Amino acid sequence: MTSILTRRDWLSTVSAGGAALALSSSVDAKPTKQDPFGYCLNTSTIMGQKVPVNEEVKIAAKAGYQCIEPWIRELDAFMQAGGSLKDLGKQIADAGLRVESAIGFAEWIVDDDARRAKGLDEAKRSMDIVQQIGGKRLAAPPFGATDRTDIPLHRIAERYRALLELGDKMAVVPQAEHWGHSKTLTRLSEAAMVAVETGHPKACILPDVYHLHKGGSDFHGLALLGPATMFNFHMNDYPEVPPREQITDAHRVYPGDGVAPLKELIRDLVRIGYTGQLSLELFNREYWKQDPMLVAKTGLEKMKAVVHAALGE
Repeated sequence: MTSILTRRDWLSTVSAGGAALALSSSVDAKPTKQDPFGYCLNTSTIMGQKVPVNEEVKIAAKAGYQCIEPWIRELDAFMQAGGSLKDLGKQIADAGLRVESAIGFAEWIVDDDARRAKGLDEAKRSMDIVQQIGGKRLAAPPFGATDRTDIPLHRIAERYRALLELGDKMAVVPQAEHWGHSKTLTRLSEAAMVAVETGHPKACILPDVYHLHKGGSDFHGLALLGPATMFNFHMNDYPEVPPREQITDAHRVYPGDGVAPLKELIRDLVRIGYTGQLSLELFNREYWKQDPMLVAKTGLEKMKAVVHAALGE
């Protein structure tokens, strides 16, 4: 787990493992000699600057990202201001970007039947929005059940399957996202079990560096997963202080500026054949005070630096 995997080693592995690559996370984000991953901007990173989503698209493209991961509430605000989703989708495509994932909050997981039905309606609405801008996937966190400890994982799997079946109809795949601060679907292993138990061919998970730490997951658990298990990976870092029990989303920092075991994480992702997106997702209030282009560029540079360092450059 601690040996350095060079790019030459990785490229040799890819050549020998073409069949594995056929199952890779994103057929669009081909691995290259320079980088095995795609790079995505989650718009939370510059959300505090109150930049409209169409301007965030310009920032992501100019900064050098390949993908953008918008939030449904931003897309709602865009439409309420008179914006056209069709035009936004064209803008995204014309800028050379893709929408590999989007962030929404639907109560698909809750016990209350009426709330869950409304949650599926919200998920359908969100999926329609994502589909209209050319998106492929939607985050499915345990929203609405973060204070619950009594929902069995097999029950969550049944509800996630229902969400996946809705996604089949909407041509958008929901990704089971673990939240470290939640009492339900807290750990990576729980999200993985839920995905496995659905029995659905498109079941997948959405990991996050901060949530792995916050929820107490062992980072090396990623090495037990396969490339078709995940398509998007929320990338960030966290400081040594405050401790895990007290840390919050606002403490997230640029990759490489904290103490997360990012080099080992990157090597594990390469070993399992992951070639999807590393999506920069930050909520740092200090960054929100800065120029959004500077933040976007700095984040991309630091993500790439971590990857290159992990692979021995």
